Amino acid sequence: MSGSTMQKRMLAAMLPVGQSDQPVRWQQQKSAQTRLRMIIAAMDCLVAGGYGGLTTQQVAERTGISRGAMHHHFPTRLELVTAVIDHVFYERMRLFLEDYLSELGRSTEGELVEIATAAHWRSVQTREYAAYLELAVAARTDPELQQFFEPVARRYDEVWISEMIESFPQWQAQWETMKLANDLAMVAHMGLLLNRPVMGEDRIDRVNALLSRVLRGLYQS
Repeated sequence: MSGSTMQKRMLAAMLPVGQSDQPVRWQQQKSAQTRLRMIIAAMDCLVAGGYGGLTTQQVAERTGISRGAMHHHFPTRLELVTAVIDHVFYERMRLFLEDYLSELGRSTEGELVEIATAAHWRSVQTREYAAYLELAVAARTDPELQQFFEPVARRYDEVWISEMIESFPQWQAQWETMKLANDLAMVAHMGLLLNRPVMGEDRIDRVNALLSRVLRGLYQS
């Protein structure tokens, strides 16, 4: 399967609710753009002030949108939060795939693991991943948030695994090993990101180099 086909399939599977059709009329386009501005502003609030700092009032102030317009698109804070969750997971997928596939075209199959690992490390340093972390932490102690966050997180994971199997049939014979490698990279990079202020770049680079060697060994075995 080509990289572009894989990208389309995975993004289609993670497309936020209500965005499956491209708006045709000018008014629909304007409404969609306004809604996206609100979602991005909400994500910025989340990154800057944590889950507690994400309010409809803060979003309205950041975007310069009236409270009436805010209420029209997102009558409640929870509806805004739900839209942000969908957006964060979709953008995480989109940004990773764009980075990974751009590097893939210039590399050999033997370099796939290193390319994917490096692309994933870059992906956790984005604003979208920072927003994901804030939501993940808050969902641990907020049952209302958890009921919306967890299903989308599980869908992201399921789409990722199913599409990887579909897109890379040469890995099917050792798929359990590849899933283990994926999980190891995921938790290692999250830990490195959270400990970055304490560890510093030199220690981060050394751990990432070790991680690449371990993952390469898993793949080769």
